[in-house]
Amino acid sequence: MFVEERHERIILKINQYGKVRVKTLSEDFNVTEDCIRKDLTSLEKKGLLKRTYGGAVLIRQNVHNVHIDYRKSVDLEEKKKIAKNAEPLIKDNYTVFLGISTINIELAKVILKKNLSITVVTNMIEIMQIFATDCNIKLIFIGGTFSKCKDGFIGAFSIDLINRFKFDIAFLGVVGIDVYENSVSTCGVEDGITKMTVLKSSKSCYILNEINKFNRDGNYKFSEIGDFTGIVTSEISDSNILNKLREYDLELIISK
Repeated sequence: MFVEERHERIILKINQYGKVRVKTLSEDFNVTEDCIRKDLTSLEKKGLLKRTYGGAVLIRQNVHNVHIDYRKSVDLEEKKKIAKNAEPLIKDNYTVFLGISTINIELAKVILKKNLSITVVTNMIEIMQIFATDCNIKLIFIGGTFSKCKDGFIGAFSIDLINRFKFDIAFLGVVGIDVYENSVSTCGVEDGITKMTVLKSSKSCYILNEINKFNRDGNYKFSEIGDFTGIVTSEISDSNILNKLREYDLELIISK
């Protein structure tokens, strides 16, 4: 195996599990532990990981605004599984808020397919378009300041409208979750305050997030983890993250 190929596989493992061990990598690749240490040192110099005693960990990424068109196609199958596991939380006659989120686009498709008898409130244009058809769903759209990057509305006017509701359940996407700092973050103050208003206006509120969000941060912390009712996410292979999440007394719905 070429060095470059081994490096690629090491990065794949650390992105999947959040950390790697020298001894385990040595056995996996059938090379010496000293060889693996050199690999990790090289990758650390490139800013791809952080060396620790006996291994390495993933560097938390600070993610800035990325256009919605790009995010929709990333980790699509994972998002579909999360959406499918979130749908049973919705009961007949519920008023449901679907926030700006690429997973919520997939959840909206599941709701439409099942033709649930509910009211959907959203501030995302694509979700509105999904329900602009002949179905049982009553649609209410939240306007405000338009964000091209997010394909939806945020800001003071959106917040004022959201404040007038009491949602039975809400689903929010986030940019990052730091289980050690008890932080849920997004990109931008206006988006964060809009999400915080949804959280306060909901009887129950769930985060829908891909597994990589546990290693990312946004620029604005809008809540603590325990403020939410639960999290619907993918299988968590890092036992440290899983154990820390359980300390917050959340409902954890994990797709496999």
